[in-house]
Amino acid sequence: MNYLIGIDLGTQSTKAGLVSENGQFVCEAAAASNLIYPEAGAVEQDPEEMLASVILTIKEVLAQSKIAPGDVAGIGIDGQMAGIMGVGKDGLAAIPYDSWLDTRCGKSRKAFLDFGEERTIALTGAPVTYAHGPKILWWKQERPEAYRKIYKFVQPGSYCAMRLCGLSGDEAFIDHTYLHFSGFADTARKCWSEELIEGLELDGNKLPAITTPWAKIGGLTAEMAEATGLFAGTPVVAGCGDTAATSFGAGIVRSGLLFDVAGTASILSGAVGVFAPDIKNKTILFAPSVVPGLYTPMAYINGGGMCLNWFRDDVLGGKYSFDELNVLAADALPGSKNLIFLPHFSGRVCPNDTLVRGSFLNLSWEVGAPEMYRSILEGISYEYGLYLDIIRKLVPDQTYEKVVSIGGGSKNQTLAQIKADVLGIPISKGDQADTAMIGCCSIAGYGVGLFDDLTKLVMGTEGEMTAPDPSLYEFYGKRKAIYADVFDALHGVYRDLLLL
Repeated sequence: MNYLIGIDLGTQSTKAGLVSENGQFVCEAAAASNLIYPEAGAVEQDPEEMLASVILTIKEVLAQSKIAPGDVAGIGIDGQMAGIMGVGKDGLAAIPYDSWLDTRCGKSRKAFLDFGEERTIALTGAPVTYAHGPKILWWKQERPEAYRKIYKFVQPGSYCAMRLCGLSGDEAFIDHTYLHFSGFADTARKCWSEELIEGLELDGNKLPAITTPWAKIGGLTAEMAEATGLFAGTPVVAGCGDTAATSFGAGIVRSGLLFDVAGTASILSGAVGVFAPDIKNKTILFAPSVVPGLYTPMAYINGGGMCLNWFRDDVLGGKYSFDELNVLAADALPGSKNLIFLPHFSGRVCPNDTLVRGSFLNLSWEVGAPEMYRSILEGISYEYGLYLDIIRKLVPDQTYEKVVSIGGGSKNQTLAQIKADVLGIPISKGDQADTAMIGCCSIAGYGVGLFDDLTKLVMGTEGEMTAPDPSLYEFYGKRKAIYADVFDALHGVYRDLLLL
């Protein structure tokens, strides 16, 4: 029996999973991530700590499974997508990982706006947000000495794969699932855009080679083999972005499906067969799927899932469990007694609006913890509803049969029902908990020649289905419209507060 290792290099933890060639999930291991906050708006991670977490989790799954090291046919890594880091010519980290949660690059967006935001969206497929392009320019403008040491810009997944294989800076790579976040790519053609590079005065030599997720990039060095317990030369493939791996692993491999990641970030995406950038609304990111010819239009709430933890722990002081809060929210009236919650604690990302902040609107003496908690669930769902409205306009001929939901929040039946009612589409709970690792393993198996089908491991069975209530779809539609109006109404208030 051959086995594959999939590694999910996430925001809160790194996970490694061992999967057999017939798709059996054998075991997994996890290591907590360490987020560093060096200054206001800054969020970083130490690249060496990230690499150490990959080594540790590989070693642990081998120990748990007791399989022979030689039975591991390949390794695939997915990682955080919108953040950036840099390596020197030697392939070692030149700067810390500049996290997708880091907002310091906000002022560097201006260069893209001056160049032409609509043209940037048309080429890259994504609005100008806190992603690679502005981050790269921030390092160039604000940290010139560090910028000069950077030979190539890469993502954490690429970096860890490079280190496992001992690759130099000349062998740095990015796979095509990250290109919409790059700020400098012609995403439809899967190449770097000379127009963007020249227009924004970037040294194009600092951009890595573009490859496919299943490209074999090397094998484990003797040093890394000893550290992980695997054999030297064990193949490693390029891998992909974490959201791309998660949706791919959940079976979002054909048009007509929607996908919900109910995690640290609250992400709604869909699968379509055309590239249709959101030039008008500047909200939807048109991301390339792992699957050639397929795109996954998506948008997300930065830290949406963290709002639930904040309310439970910081507001209620840990008095209730999530299960208890979900029961209270289910018993509360839909609409939360007309309470509206905005889940944008660090600014709105889709569309980009740094002035927006989290808010409860229309508080009254009639409102208690059940309504406040339910309004958080409804706020996340309203945001999803706005995303879907835009996607439907961008790809008007596409219909959607269901939403596949995964992540910790997918276990929340109250949230699933609210999302179904707001979207008017059934919500299917994904039947595989760690779809990112399954996706990575399927990619790795294909890349090393174990499978002749890229999607070999990803077609799961139908999960528990939550049907929408047609009467509540209309009810929530009116409130979703009010939710949308709130941003324009309060924009000046947020601006004035931030200027104090």
